[in-house]
Amino acid sequence: MATIDGRPAQYGISLKQLRELMEHRGREGVAKISEFGGVHELCKKLYTSPNEGLSGSKADEEHRRETFGSNVIPPKPPKTFLTLVWEALQDVTLIILEVAALVSLGLSFYKPADEDAPVLEEEDEHHGWIEGLAILISVIVVVIVTAFNDYSKERQFRGLQSRIEGEHKFSVIRGGEVCQISVGDILVGDIAQIKYGDLLPADGCLIQSNDLKVDESSLTGESDQVKKGIDCDPMVLSGTHVMEGSGKMIVTAVGVNSQAGIIFTLLGAAVDEQEAEIKKMKKEAKKANKQKNKSQTGEAPTKSTSHAPQSHATNDGIKSESDGNHVQQQTSSSAAETGHKKEKSVLQAKLTKLAIQIGYAGSTIAVLTVIILIIQFCVKTFVIDDKPWKNTYANNLVKHLIIGVTVLVVAVPEGLPLAVTLSLAYSVKKMMKDNNLVRHLDACETMGNATAICSDKTGTLTTNRMTVVQSYICEKLCKVLPTLNDIPQQVGNLITMGISVNSAYTSNIMPGHNPGDLPIQVGNKTECALLGFVQGLGVKYQSIRDEIPEDRFTRVYTFNSVRKSMGTVIPRPNGGYRLYTKGASEIIMKKCSFIYGHEGTLEKFTRDMQERLIREVIEPMACDGLRTISVAYRDFVPGKAAVNEVHIDGEPNWDDEENIMSNLTCLCVVGIEDPVRPEVPDAIRKCQRAGITVRMVTGDNINTARSIASKCGILKPNDDFLILEGKEFNRRIRDTNGDIQQHLIDKVWPKLRVLARSSPTDKYTLVKGMIDSTVTDNREVVAVTGDGTNDGPALKKADVGFAMGIAGTDVAKEASDIILTDDNFSSIVKAVMWGRNVYDSIAKFLQFQLTVNVVAVIVAFIGACAVQDSPLKAVQMLWVNLIMDTLASLALATEVPTPDLLLRKPYGRTKPLISRTMMKNILGQALYQLVIIFGLLFVGDKILDIESGRDQDLNAGPTQHFTIIFNTFVMMTLFNEINARKIHGQRNVVEGLFTNPIFYTIWIFTMISQVVIIQYGKMAFSTKALSLEQWLWCIFFGIGTLVWGQLITSVPTRKLPKILSWGRGHPEEYTDAMNLGEERFDSIDSDKKPRAGQILWIRGLTRLQTQIRVVNAFRQGLDSRYGEHTNTSLAEVLRKQTSLSKRLSETSSIEYADNIPDELTIPEIDVERLSSHSHTETAV
Repeated sequence: MATIDGRPAQYGISLKQLRELMEHRGREGVAKISEFGGVHELCKKLYTSPNEGLSGSKADEEHRRETFGSNVIPPKPPKTFLTLVWEALQDVTLIILEVAALVSLGLSFYKPADEDAPVLEEEDEHHGWIEGLAILISVIVVVIVTAFNDYSKERQFRGLQSRIEGEHKFSVIRGGEVCQISVGDILVGDIAQIKYGDLLPADGCLIQSNDLKVDESSLTGESDQVKKGIDCDPMVLSGTHVMEGSGKMIVTAVGVNSQAGIIFTLLGAAVDEQEAEIKKMKKEAKKANKQKNKSQTGEAPTKSTSHAPQSHATNDGIKSESDGNHVQQQTSSSAAETGHKKEKSVLQAKLTKLAIQIGYAGSTIAVLTVIILIIQFCVKTFVIDDKPWKNTYANNLVKHLIIGVTVLVVAVPEGLPLAVTLSLAYSVKKMMKDNNLVRHLDACETMGNATAICSDKTGTLTTNRMTVVQSYICEKLCKVLPTLNDIPQQVGNLITMGISVNSAYTSNIMPGHNPGDLPIQVGNKTECALLGFVQGLGVKYQSIRDEIPEDRFTRVYTFNSVRKSMGTVIPRPNGGYRLYTKGASEIIMKKCSFIYGHEGTLEKFTRDMQERLIREVIEPMACDGLRTISVAYRDFVPGKAAVNEVHIDGEPNWDDEENIMSNLTCLCVVGIEDPVRPEVPDAIRKCQRAGITVRMVTGDNINTARSIASKCGILKPNDDFLILEGKEFNRRIRDTNGDIQQHLIDKVWPKLRVLARSSPTDKYTLVKGMIDSTVTDNREVVAVTGDGTNDGPALKKADVGFAMGIAGTDVAKEASDIILTDDNFSSIVKAVMWGRNVYDSIAKFLQFQLTVNVVAVIVAFIGACAVQDSPLKAVQMLWVNLIMDTLASLALATEVPTPDLLLRKPYGRTKPLISRTMMKNILGQALYQLVIIFGLLFVGDKILDIESGRDQDLNAGPTQHFTIIFNTFVMMTLFNEINARKIHGQRNVVEGLFTNPIFYTIWIFTMISQVVIIQYGKMAFSTKALSLEQWLWCIFFGIGTLVWGQLITSVPTRKLPKILSWGRGHPEEYTDAMNLGEERFDSIDSDKKPRAGQILWIRGLTRLQTQIRVVNAFRQGLDSRYGEHTNTSLAEVLRKQTSLSKRLSETSSIEYADNIPDELTIPEIDVERLSSHSHTETAV
């Protein structure tokens, strides 16, 4: 018989049996496991040991992978470059140009027979096709550049995604050692340790558990927490969150075989089929619409796609977002909230509105240009010269059309979304180095506007390396660590035993990597401090734990934010039980009736003694910034009970926590120090200087909190501020009925600096109250840090949620926008800097882009009216458009942030996008450029003594006159790009120019290309080579923009009317403008459907589709696994599917289906509609 690693190669249980096993829940699950002989027998069948885990040998791991699969769900392949090219081609303006160019090409070869054209014209006709071809080529260049940008963005995001996935580790036991392994490496047969806050990466059966409660809403849609235990419900499933307790499980299914994986595979198949079906439906709908225009109920015809191995439908509609190698979800409540929370980032809202407005203006002018050109041509040719119609005139009309379309191309700033995405993508990449792992792109920009930060204390402001520095045992207060001999023996034993047993066995102290290093604390840091105290007394806590393994515990009351304590019940050697408890000292003290006094004598713990202890021991410790923890115990004995023991006849009712946790005997009080991180006071000073208020929200004692807040600099000696405890905070913000009132919160939050002994709900209330408040002129933009499972709601509600990368639970990371990989507050300051930099980069690009837009459009329009020809030709405008949009957005979006970004106040939500200073620069520069260009157009030929380009025949060759106009325009644009680097009216525009290699590389490249185009462009670019003198004139006018820029800077901004700033007001007002583009066909016949024209417009105007898709995929922290239909759509589908399957199983009144199929029916997913919701959230 084949063996692997000394064991038989055939497992005692097959993959199919394991899959079936995992489909049972509750009592059925217990029964099913006992059919296999219990969970220990199951371990034997999978050749693993509950205490030792897998052997960890390579051969064994490989074999398990081959037999049971690996814990990875294969992602959908990324879009190919060609698909992206095809998508870029969908742009309306480009399509019009392509068509016009093709028509122009065709006409240039069209020679009507009836014409007796003179030979001279033949020469010109040879070149007629060049312009058409040149336009086609430039369109191709634009498309390829766009596609390449999208391609590289998608690659970057995938890289980022895998980085986020790589961060997810899980604790398993291998070879008797607890080790952290990547989620993708988990195998069937692994023994995994699960604890509060974990996101389970695979399915398994419990071997042992304490007070375990799991949130299975991601699978079942039920928001109630499910109690898990070996005898009530031993099945734990992938993708669910552990909300309380801890335990150990054997992994029974991974990857595509886990419950989450099964549903993913179904969904993947379903979505593909769905796409095809939706296309079909759309066509049918159009036909139906033509036939009858009367309104319908708007129900899409539902075709059930049914496929599934068994009827999983009943309870596993998974609502999830996949994370490549493990399945991640949000809880069901969060789904509603995500939709509600991040409707649109402030910047995106303003930009979308701006792009639409510019587009409308540009298109109006473009249409006018075409009309004027054609009317002039017709009047001149047919009325004045009275010539008959010739077929070749069609060519002239097409040329006029091409000029009009080109004006439109230049007018529409499709570089805007590109600049935003580039700037964000660049920042995100750089922020990695500053320990910020950005999960949602727009969080980065929102952070620049933050006006308030609500921070945790532990781990963020402090080092989270805790040590016991004071202790109070047997009426002796020690400021140094006592030795075991200083403590009466029986008390010493109780303390060491109580701490070793009553702390999570996942908390450990490991020796440092090198001999001189500090020991490494693993697990809960407070427990590590206590274990360190035990070690300091000279006792090995591990040997105590080995005597009492976890499976001997009778009951565990795990720590949570309500209890603020933890208790463990173990059997006593001679019958009965002993409860050990530890927790916040003021809470434990209230439950104690006895205390060990001098020399270890047992004393009654009276109210007076309690107050004295709090006054003389606990408060002084707290004022030193120490966290105080009390350890206590209680015995339940079957025989005669001593004073501090309880007599019992059977097993006590462990669920009656109130009674069990009373009449305790206090063993000791310890003060734990968690020093402030050395860099934090400086970081907080920077925040305050930058106009950001830092508030501390902590669960600690109010004195500890005050002490730490003063050390950090959150509290300044002479300031007028509030420090509240959670209870007092609630009393102040609730009315007589106990409801929270916004006007009451508004009285509290502006002065509040420290909120102590607060619950997660208090944190959420504070954040919500600040965001909804309208007390300040600029609305508050709030950032929040959190690490616990219960911080989820506050992190989601905040404008930017920061989760701790080291101490944070998976649930907190899921709810956050940015993960601080070093848990350090000073990294938040870096995030603020980058965020402000993004905002400024976009503003720089806008200032540059709008100047060019204004000038190009006016020149084309007035040129058309005055000279019957645009001075700037179509191909030339496309080249300017390329410099303007793509290259400039690259150059300006990659500026590096400077510390002086932190010297100004935040913009807030209502700050105008284009400030008066920027508008002054835009209008000033546009004026200069227009004067120069029109000067050259009308008198340039005389000044420079060259042949005039005005009144030339349409088919005439290029002239030096118009070449100089084009060249001067590009020179002015290029030098203005340097001006655009500063937007706050600074004089020195070249400062820091050489810190940005991308900028000067692109600038030099553009300059060289321009020389080549002018000297060798000939017919293709309608240029004629210039002499050196003419070049110097062009460059002279170009450099003039820098000098002119200094003049503009001298004009005082404050004198300008406020109307010159653009984009004021809260972006909520803009959402209507945005929804136009995204509200595609909500139902086949929706009365809100925008006109097709509008849709075309907005789509053509901003090439948002690709950008949105990429940003969306990123925002939801997914790989773009399901292309455009990811994020909410998946979640929604699954939720719908679950509710449907529930309905199918519970009632007979079915809304969707007339007959109930046996297999799983995944209801019709209107992917267009769902993805449109997701777009609405993120139009760039």
